[in-house]
Amino acid sequence: MAKQMQAIRGMNDILPDQSGLWQILEMTIRNLVAGYGYQEIRMPIVEQTELFKRSIGEVTDIVEKEMYTFDDRNGDSLTLRPEGTASCVRAGNQHGLLYNQQQRLWYMGPMFRHERPQKGRYRQFHQVGVEAFGFDGPDIDAELILMTARLWRLLGISEHLTLELNSLASNEARAEYRAALTEFLRSHEADLDEDSLRRLASNPLRVLDSKNPLMQDVLAHAPKLSEYWDNASREHFSQLCARLDAAGIAYVHNERLVRGLDYYNRTVFEWTTQSLGAQGTVCAGGRYDGLVAQLGGKATTAVGFAMGLERLVLMLELADTLKVPAPVDIYIAAMGEAAELPATQIAESLRDALPTLRVQQHCGGGNFAKQLKKADKSGAKLALILGEQEILEQTITVKFLREDKPQATLSYQELLKLLQSTEF
Repeated sequence: MAKQMQAIRGMNDILPDQSGLWQILEMTIRNLVAGYGYQEIRMPIVEQTELFKRSIGEVTDIVEKEMYTFDDRNGDSLTLRPEGTASCVRAGNQHGLLYNQQQRLWYMGPMFRHERPQKGRYRQFHQVGVEAFGFDGPDIDAELILMTARLWRLLGISEHLTLELNSLASNEARAEYRAALTEFLRSHEADLDEDSLRRLASNPLRVLDSKNPLMQDVLAHAPKLSEYWDNASREHFSQLCARLDAAGIAYVHNERLVRGLDYYNRTVFEWTTQSLGAQGTVCAGGRYDGLVAQLGGKATTAVGFAMGLERLVLMLELADTLKVPAPVDIYIAAMGEAAELPATQIAESLRDALPTLRVQQHCGGGNFAKQLKKADKSGAKLALILGEQEILEQTITVKFLREDKPQATLSYQELLKLLQSTEF
């Protein structure tokens, strides 16, 4: 017997009993971003490796350890995208969408990182990214945060999420802070863990991200980034906070919230939760005014965010706030071969007359009891029954599967009226 094939570790199947929740989440997001005037952009999942080396940085865990990189038959180094922002900027530059223009874009799709799989973190995962180009004021930063806050309300999970906010200020101010932070950390080098020592050498701001409890005492005395803010950045942050205050959006100013990449500046934010254990970040975003030029375009302001769908699905399952409808509204059962063709004709007629109705016709034969059992298992609200008597009288018997009502025998026109008045 041939060996049964298995999915690659960390690359999971989304089964039919799970996909309904995914579809509701995806549709909610699609409607939300469209309501804010954002247009969808679709990028390939494979890009030149150089794109991510230049955007993410060669001395990062993602590039050094986590990317799925391979040489194609032409000898070109290609990579399965580990994130979407670099691909979106590349596409914008390539097709002339960005310079001296304003663009509101969004995308959805799989990303790939070779990490140790755990709950909420997989090797193939799905992200939604929203990016805005050509806006330099705090109003667009606020818009993105308000959009995410609205999404949590639509999903019924607002109470499980906290907004953390910070500013990385200008490149010059951050460079001063980086020098001060590096000096401080080197004076406490004996107290740093292995991960922080590695980050100190390549990316000292990322030391502030440490989740090691033993590091917290050291970091509590580290210099604060806000002490190095330039006036323009301070005003930008102040105006952003004023907009969030006016909208009633609660937030925490987290001085340790940083991005380790040089193209980030000013606003950074994260929505975090205590509901998912170690994988506490559900959505992260910020300004990256330097990336467009870094990837070969002309300097363009930019801000965006990304959210992981797997983590949102886990939160929705825990919160149990969304009702996933049954995949079928109506199940048609045919009693005997003579009823099969009329049943098909009725099914197609109903699909023509009521396009949003989800109609499933029984296939594969079987006795009447077996068909009704499958009708009930399908989750359908109604079963339509065709037998010899119905064919002779040109009627259809309706059995109510979810309500305590007597079954009814109707003409086709009466059936249409019933279906049009029924809430599915």
